[in-house]
Amino acid sequence: MSKTAALLAVFLLTLGVGGCVAAPVVPPLGMVYSDFDAPLGLGGGEVGSRRGESSVVAVLGLVSTGDASVRGAARAGGITEVKRVDYEFYNFLGLYQRFTTVVYGD
Repeated sequence: MSKTAALLAVFLLTLGVGGCVAAPVVPPLGMVYSDFDAPLGLGGGEVGSRRGESSVVAVLGLVSTGDASVRGAARAGGITEVKRVDYEFYNFLGLYQRFTTVVYGD
């Protein structure tokens, strides 16, 4: 494979991976490394006394597994009344990605 073809393949892969996060606020994504927190839903100022998380992990862009649902995060935090929902996103070279839903409430 020529260098030009390899660079084109990396560029196209990056474009495909870049569209994988959709939320009201998406901070800039790094091609090599990303690690950020952002709001998943528009919520008020009060966050509650508990926090719960649920995550989906992808390896090599080939296998993805987990539960990043609000229900799963609320269950993990023992939350019955959800007040705010955020998310965390981590990416390293597209080799390992983690999307975590974070729920706050009581």
